[in-house]
Amino acid sequence: MQPISTLSPMSDQDREITATVMRERSRLGGFIRRRVADAGEAEDILQEVFYEFVQAYRLPEPIEQVSAWLFRVARNRIIDRFRKKKEEPLPEAHDIEQVEGAEDSWRLDLVLPASDGGPEAAYARAALIEALQAALDELPPAQREVFIAHELDGLSFKEMAAASGTSLNTLLARKRYAVLHLRERLQAVYDELEM
Repeated sequence: MQPISTLSPMSDQDREITATVMRERSRLGGFIRRRVADAGEAEDILQEVFYEFVQAYRLPEPIEQVSAWLFRVARNRIIDRFRKKKEEPLPEAHDIEQVEGAEDSWRLDLVLPASDGGPEAAYARAALIEALQAALDELPPAQREVFIAHELDGLSFKEMAAASGTSLNTLLARKRYAVLHLRERLQAVYDELEM
């Protein structure tokens, strides 16, 4: 009786999958990390993409242009993650630290595609900026001023409150209403860019 080997040799298909993962991991991981701020979420997306790759690779239909396929799936997973994020309620401003911490949940740079993401990202970024300008023009002046001061000029809510004499809660509410309007208006552009 011959001993049963605990390790079976890798099939050609497994070797091809492993080689692709090793070759594309660094570039694909960088692509995802530039678009997803949270390192844990970025790693989760990377793992999801490779899981889908393994599943698709084992199907009878071969994947043509594997690299392009991986980046397309990664882009779709990133978009899915952003869509699934639920809006968090505006925190009560009991003190300055809590209000200042709330600022980061509305960062414009997290919504726009990376400026160094290639021609497709550059086109998407330009289209979104154009739509953003039109949507900003529709806002009431007070909301527009708070949004521009915070997102584009980089002022904190604390600085705006001190300069204007307007309460922190009022400034936060104006920013929140501006963001809700902009999200609604820009969704159509996002949907269009996906096609």
